[in-house]
Parts: sequence; structure tokens; C-alpha cells
Amino acid sequence: MRIYPDKLRTHLDKTLAAIYLVSGDEPLQLGECCDAIRAAARAAGHSTREVLEAGSGFDWHQLTAEAAAFSLFAEKKIIDLRIPGGKPGTEGSKALSAYCNNPPSDTLLLITMPKIDRQQQNSKWFKALDVLGAVIQVWPVEQQRLPTWIERRLQDEGIQPTREAVRLLADRVEGNLLAARQEIEKLLLLHGQGPLDADQLAAAVGDSARYDVFELVDSALRGEVERCIHILDGLRGEGIASAVVLWAPHREARSMAQISADVAKGLSPDHAISRARVFSKRTSLVRQALSHQRTAQWLALLDLCHKADAAIKGVGSKQPWLLLEDIALSMSGQKSAPAIPTPQTGNV
Repeated sequence: MRIYPDKLRTHLDKTLAAIYLVSGDEPLQLGECCDAIRAAARAAGHSTREVLEAGSGFDWHQLTAEAAAFSLFAEKKIIDLRIPGGKPGTEGSKALSAYCNNPPSDTLLLITMPKIDRQQQNSKWFKALDVLGAVIQVWPVEQQRLPTWIERRLQDEGIQPTREAVRLLADRVEGNLLAARQEIEKLLLLHGQGPLDADQLAAAVGDSARYDVFELVDSALRGEVERCIHILDGLRGEGIASAVVLWAPHREARSMAQISADVAKGLSPDHAISRARVFSKRTSLVRQALSHQRTAQWLALLDLCHKADAAIKGVGSKQPWLLLEDIALSMSGQKSAPAIPTPQTGNV
């Protein structure tokens, strides 16, 4: 059974399937779908949850053991199975097929994984799950649909935005739904409910004392290494998701690599910057950064962003926040964090 993300809550109000598979590469919708399923399961009496991270070297017998385990207190449970690599492999496919053939009556299985390709959808385990349970595939919100999505989210929070305010916020987040949610939460805190025009939105965002990913990028382009580290510490301390933080440097690295490549092909810096649709207020900053690093360095930075994205999804052993620090340092033209001066002691 296939369910669209926007129809999931209606489905959960009526029934609860034995298995749910939520897949996709858009983290906000994926997370919200999983939250809704877990909440519905708890309301239906599934009071315990076991999380299984099916990364490299995962023993798929753990799934079989969890499915066979009975609670002494007759409690229903959720098996939260996460497959960050996107493919269960031969052993995982067998384990999932066996689970679908004999699902325990007291257990809800929630599977999360990245976007499923056509080969996976033709697999035996996927077809069995599709018949027995529910499949929810999330997709990025296209740019032309983003203003409508933002307007609906604002209205759900009791904010009535003008068309100009919606467009301004859409331009600011450029397709990143996690960033959009962060901005909406910020607006609700600073502005409250009620009408909201573009000037009020700009003022609310400008008055915020919180560090944001946009300032991180601009500080990096200015070569302000210590401030980059300070902003990253602030973002991490506030609990901002690493995927949100990565989005802006990734976008900037991609843009700078393209601009630099265009200049290398013979375009003037101004023409290349204009072609990339850089906001006028950032033109001088981008031109300054363009003179400090060559195309190969921007491409290397883009590769580092891809490694950080993989780390955020659980692939590899690197820590996402350490990679984000490396990205900021690389963007600022540095190879390592500045040394913290040691206080000197002596006779006064």
C-alpha cells in the first residue's frame, strides 16, 4: 500500500498497519512522517521501542530475535529499523522477507532508509512489505511549490503572511525544508501569531540573536576563522540539526565552483557572478572569495560536503560536526583551526 506523506495522518487516524517503510532524501518530511507513525503507535498501546541501526556489519539476526521476543508484561512494541546505506543486502533481504511472512501481532515495524531505486522496488522483500504494510516515499518540495508549502506551514502556526513575506522566506531557504521550519519557529517566537508582511519578517529575522547558517557561510568567505568556529559551536549548542547547517555551505560551494569554472573559461568575474544569480549585497563578498581559491579547491570543498552528508546519514566513521568544521575552515582558506593562545604567567 502506497501512502502520500500529506495523506499519512488521515490514514493513521483510521488504522495502523503492521509495517511502515518511510524512504527519501528530504530529512524534514521523512522525520515528521516517522514521528507521526510512532505517535500513532504509542496511542495504540505500543509502549516500548527498540532501535536497530542496520549499518555496515549489522547482524540481521537481531531483527529476527526482536520479532520473536515476547514481553513479560504483554506490552506492544515498535521496532525502529534504520537502514542508512539504503540497501539491506542479501542477509537483510532474507530477514525482511521472513518478517513479512510471519509478522508478530504485538509489534509495529518502522523502517527508514534513503530514496529507494527501481531495483529495490522490484525486490522480493519490498513487494512483500508493499502488500502487507504501507510505503511512504518523501520527495523534495519543488521550487515552484515551495511558497505554497511555506504559506500553509505559517498558517498552521497562526501566522497570516502576505504574498511578499512568503516569497521573501522562500528565497531565504531555497528549498531546504528544515531551514524553513527553523525560520518559521523563529518567527513564531519573535513575532507571534497574526498578520505578517515582508518588512515585519525581515525585522524579525534581523533582530534574532541566534547564529544561523547564512552568517556561517559569509564569515567563512570573509576568512573569519575564529568566528566560524564560534558560530558552529553556537549552532550545535542550540540543537540545530547538522543537515540544516550543511545545506548552506554545500549550496555555496556548488555555486562558487560553478562561478570559478566560468571565470576559468574566460568569463569576467562580474558576468560569472551575475550568471549565478548572486544577490547584489553579496557580490563583493563572493568576488573577494573568488580571488582567494581556484576551481579545484572549490571542487574539493564540494567533495568534503558530500562526505559530511554521508556522515550525517550514518555512513562511515567521521563525525558530522567535525566535518562541518573542516568545511568552514576550508571555505575560509584555512587548513586547521586557529590555536587558542595560552595565558602567560610570570612575575608581576
